[in-house]
Amino acid sequence: MAPSTLDDLQAYASAVGGDRHDDFSQQALARAVSEYAPRRRETVATFSLAVDGRPYPSVLAALADPSATFSKLELVLADPPRDPRAWEWMTPFERVDFAADGSAEIVPIARRGPSRRAIVRVLLREHYIPRGRADLAPGRPGPTGGAPRMALDPVAAAATFAREQRVLPFCLALLFYTAEERYRLEFDLIDNSLQKDPRAGRLGVERRVRRAARLSYAIDAYLARGELPLTLSRALEILAETHGLTALEMGHILGGVLEMGSSTLQGLTARGLATYDKRTGVYRPRFDAFAGTGAAPELPLRAGPMPNAALRTSVMELQAAADSRATCPLCGDALPPGLKTILCARCEAEVHAGAA
Repeated sequence: MAPSTLDDLQAYASAVGGDRHDDFSQQALARAVSEYAPRRRETVATFSLAVDGRPYPSVLAALADPSATFSKLELVLADPPRDPRAWEWMTPFERVDFAADGSAEIVPIARRGPSRRAIVRVLLREHYIPRGRADLAPGRPGPTGGAPRMALDPVAAAATFAREQRVLPFCLALLFYTAEERYRLEFDLIDNSLQKDPRAGRLGVERRVRRAARLSYAIDAYLARGELPLTLSRALEILAETHGLTALEMGHILGGVLEMGSSTLQGLTARGLATYDKRTGVYRPRFDAFAGTGAAPELPLRAGPMPNAALRTSVMELQAAADSRATCPLCGDALPPGLKTILCARCEAEVHAGAA
């Protein structure tokens, strides 16, 4: 599949936007593409796409075809790398088969091992919506912000949303939910490529904490609403899969400096999505903001300080533990067999240190 040129993107925007994609909108699209280009990450592999059994040169071409229902898809990587370092923080695969019921089969490289079946949802990342000069006139009703709020939709529903709302997607994430956890893969729809995880080469894989699928879904559903800026969204995803990060570590992952990591984590803390431990300089995810709901609730602009960051609770993880296996209610780690305490050894020590 050949990459989409700016002319291809302009043609698609004209087809879906009609009169809205005037000269003003064309210039805005060119600006949006040039601003998006530096944010692209290294490519793992390019992909080909077949929708309803018919091959398409790109996702945009399939969206532009009204006969494409997106009920069944096949996404195949072209020459997926065998080097494990290329797949750092990701699940290696060579093909994904999407079914009409919203599920998918993840086929491993060279079929080494069984396929993984999962429920798949789409998370829109960066995009453009055609808006003419008249659409932005004061007092005129109509779209004036980003894309309308969407949910975590199956592929077919996400395609319908994009068509109805005239969305030109640049980048999206596919989220795969299994019984135990969630996998995330990000795709550049302009270059038709699978992108590296932002943590690859910048944070050791041993720092990863695999959260229960139920908790991951609650966080993803909140992100899908589009209320957080992209940088904060990525920071929340990254922070939620660790036991905590410093501002320096987050700045390094996001490709910036200390101040970038600090401002991003402070933004999450102000929204009640993270806590800050002054003793260690570590920011930790705050999961109780998502407890007890299928999706995140409306969150206050600022939450009150917690008396001790190590004493945070996560009802979502307690529910997941009841569903599957015993986990520590603070950090979510699996508890070893025969343990007599409710907390893992690391959190037990942390709580006693805080009490002292």
